[in-house]
Amino acid sequence: MALNITGRKLFVKALKEEGVDTIFAYPGGMITDIIDELYKTEGIRVILGRHEQALVHEAEGYARATGKTAVVLVTSGPGATNTITGIADAYYDSIPVVIFTGQVPLHLIGNDAFQEVDIVGMTRSITKLGVTVRNREEMGRVIKMGFQVASTGKPGPVLIDIPKDIQVTPGSPDYPDHVDIRGYHPNETVHIGQLKKAYRLLKNAKRPLILAGGGVRISGAQAELLEFATKMNIPVTTTVMGKGVMPEDSPLYIGNCGMHGRFAANKAVTECDVLFSIGTRFNDRITGDLEKFAPKAQIVHVDIASASISRNVVVDVPVTADAKIALERLVEYAEKMNTEKWVAKIAEWESEHPLTMPHSKIGVCPQVICDGINQVFPDANIITDVGQHQMWASQFIKLNKGQEFITSGGLGTMGFGFPAAVGAAVGAPDKPAVLITGDGGFQMNMQEMATVMTEKIPVVICLFNNSNLGMVRQMQQLFYGKRYEITDLSAGERGYFPDFLKWAEAYNVKGIRVTNESEVVAALKEARANEDGPTIIDFAVSPDDLVLPMVKSGTPLSDMILK
Repeated sequence: MALNITGRKLFVKALKEEGVDTIFAYPGGMITDIIDELYKTEGIRVILGRHEQALVHEAEGYARATGKTAVVLVTSGPGATNTITGIADAYYDSIPVVIFTGQVPLHLIGNDAFQEVDIVGMTRSITKLGVTVRNREEMGRVIKMGFQVASTGKPGPVLIDIPKDIQVTPGSPDYPDHVDIRGYHPNETVHIGQLKKAYRLLKNAKRPLILAGGGVRISGAQAELLEFATKMNIPVTTTVMGKGVMPEDSPLYIGNCGMHGRFAANKAVTECDVLFSIGTRFNDRITGDLEKFAPKAQIVHVDIASASISRNVVVDVPVTADAKIALERLVEYAEKMNTEKWVAKIAEWESEHPLTMPHSKIGVCPQVICDGINQVFPDANIITDVGQHQMWASQFIKLNKGQEFITSGGLGTMGFGFPAAVGAAVGAPDKPAVLITGDGGFQMNMQEMATVMTEKIPVVICLFNNSNLGMVRQMQQLFYGKRYEITDLSAGERGYFPDFLKWAEAYNVKGIRVTNESEVVAALKEARANEDGPTIIDFAVSPDDLVLPMVKSGTPLSDMILK
């Protein structure tokens, strides 16, 4: 009979059984026993972040770059509550993360003890599963259940709350290989009848269009999507989260659609007669006015989560299935369609309004920066924060095979980018990690530079610096009479704007300032050559540069602001 072990030893054993090689952690009183056990453990790298929100974003970047389930460890109270934004971000973008929180001892729960919060209750709506371990003998089963739920079906975050006394209580050393979870049965099949119905609808179309979302990437169905679209000769548009699932150089790929999508892509959605959507939730940034979304089309919706189908857009053919499973079967049926006129029409729309930016009178054109990144970093994982720079990156960055485009989609979290780049660099050290960020979002988690320097992580930070909260300023410029209230970070009595190069110097970080377009490529090459640590490039960008096309929220995709 195996000897009993403490909960803290079982915690470490469970992580090793799950193949965990990295934890993103911040210490505190209610996890000191687990931290002490990790100190004695070989083979698990513990990354000390500088804020718990950033820890979860780092874990998200790691998960996106590796395809693995990431792990976060924080203490109770504010340590736990600080993770909530990151947990919500992972939930909306379907990123598998297991968050372990310390908790006060069982006998103190409910007594308003120091640093006691009901973190399971607080995060119930933004986790796939939340559990407080109340019995040491259940600990192994609960942890296994957490990893299973996080990584299967539609992936997402799981929170496991471990009271301090459970961590030191002896119990069974067993850690299960699998657990049966009542009521949890991820769909691993596809209804062939529904799939054939969808195929027949597509096959009979004159103007078919595939809309691919992040679910295609999550399921690893990029090759199947390319094969299916090519065999059928059907053009493909993507959501922002779907960027990269179709090769940028494919003649059938027409770019992103939606609020800041290409003119041709939005026109194609508006004019198609069958829209085959796969791995997307149809959120408002993609659809615009729901009543006028794809008004001429019959709609097929393939998604692993049945609850997502017909929730926003009522569809004609629902197919509940993993994107890869569905596309593998569809490839078997695929036959070339006579879509040359339709493909030519889309190309005509593209030539009428190509995606390009005017060069600013001051500063550096964002398109030029993105073109430089494409040239100097054709093999990098590209990570963005949230704002104008994010949309410029989604428009102008060209992804090659093996590159990831890591961004915050569903929640749109400013402060996501820098820590996510840290996690991506930790998870995929063989690929450069290039962060495209704005001066507003960067300041929300810039403390993670200490993590970068401690861990010697060579992140390249491309700071699009317009000294403004650009996306909101753009809305103020277009729709609010240029009343720039609290978006100019450097103006008036309340304004203050840092010198990012002096800040970088305080961390002993290489800093480069670029104010002229002729300097862009040289600066990026210098950053690439600095493999021993991070580099921040402060690109001066005009606050008057706009992300166009733009569809005003709540209006049809056909109503695009082009200039």
